[in-house]
This record gives sequence, structure tokens and C-alpha cells, in this order.
Amino acid sequence: MDNSFLPVWLQSGLWGLVAGSALLIGAAIGYFAHVSQRIIAAIMAFGSGVLISALSFELMDEAYKQGGFVPTAIGFFGGASLFTTANVYLSHKGAKHRKRSTKQPSEEKNSGSGLTIAIGSLLDGIPESIAIGISMIQGGVISIVMLAAVFLSNLPEGLSSSAGMKYAGRPARYVFGVWASIAIACGISALIGYAVFSHFSSGVVAITIATAAGAILAMIADTMIPEAFEQTHNLTGLITVGGFLIAFFLSKLIS
Repeated sequence: MDNSFLPVWLQSGLWGLVAGSALLIGAAIGYFAHVSQRIIAAIMAFGSGVLISALSFELMDEAYKQGGFVPTAIGFFGGASLFTTANVYLSHKGAKHRKRSTKQPSEEKNSGSGLTIAIGSLLDGIPESIAIGISMIQGGVISIVMLAAVFLSNLPEGLSSSAGMKYAGRPARYVFGVWASIAIACGISALIGYAVFSHFSSGVVAITIATAAGAILAMIADTMIPEAFEQTHNLTGLITVGGFLIAFFLSKLIS
């Protein structure tokens, strides 16, 4: 998908904003409509599979081509470590259930938890968005698989989390202010991913790509899969595999 009439750095930002807009769409559905928890969980499981496929065949494969095994391994483990460290800290501050629709703490019960949940949601979205920008370094064309993966993972995240925010008593202006801000941050992160790292050596790019992949995989394991399993139980694996296969076939069809 190529919009050659725009500079690539701007294209990357716009695609990041498109992926981030799924958060707002999901938030609107979650706040104003009643969606079954099983449906939300199924979408989240499916999105997890798509993301795992994308980070495997789009990100890790590209990181290995750019820098070989060592930079890829360093970045991958480093990204997972960074995400896990930040996630543990934010969980202790009240953001543990930021993707849940019924378990989020209210501001009265846990002062400052609203801000922490917002920061935690931003933490989830930044690696994905940077990966979108980095994916455009080679050839200046967006990876449809990566874009679809991030969009599909953002939709249930916004849906479930906004329903949880409403359940915790947070007003609509707060909920949509949070998700609009994060969607914009996603666009900026994608722009930075391309504009900054396109000037570095292939080794640095490889480490950065792998770092994003490691952070995304840690996020899936820590936040998306637990939410999906809570409602879909034994079907989680099957639905996740379905998402993985569809993304895999799509990557082969358009390669």
C-alpha cells in the first residue's frame, strides 16, 4: 500500500494513527454498547495470534536479515525485559487490570490509578507503533500484515478497557481523552520509528526491530492472553492459532 505523493515519514505517522484509531473505535463500542465478555475475549485471542505471527515473520525475520542472530537476540530479550519491568511497576500502582472490563479500580479506591492505567495503555501501544514506522524503512511501503495485526489488537484493547473505565466510574471525557491521546501518540511513535531509525546502521535497526518485537510478545503474554483466557478458557489456544494462520497466509499472499 503506497501513497507516494506523501513523504515516507508522514506516511508512517498516518499509518500509526490509523492503527491507533482502533483504540477509539473500540472505546466507543465498549463505552456505549454492551458487548459480551466472551466476544471481547475471542477478539483479543484472535488479535494475539495475528500479532504473534506478525512479530515472527515481519519483525524478527527482518531483524535477523538486518543484523544477524546476536543483535536480534539482544534486542528481543531487552525489549521483553524493559516491558516487563515497566509493567510490574505500573501493576503495583493500579494498572494491573487495565485491559479488563470489570476489575479496574476506581479513583476513590486507588487514587492515581486512572493516570497509571492511561500510562500503562500507552506502554502497550508504543512498541507496536514504532514497529509500524520501522517496517517502512525498507522500501517505504507499509506492511499490511503489521498494520492489520496492530489494528486488530487495539480494537479489543480499547473496547475492554473503556468498559472497565466506565465500570470504575470514570467519565466519558476521561475515557475518550485517554484513548484519543494514545491514538495520537501511536501516530507520533510510528513517525519517530521511521524518521529516527532510518538514519542508523543495519545493526542498530536490527536491535530496535527486535526490541519492539520482544516488548510486543511480553505484552501479549502479560496482558492480552490472560484477559482472553479468563472468558474463552479452552478455546483461547484455538482462536489464537486461527489468528496466527490468517496473518501467516496473508503475509505469504502479499510478499
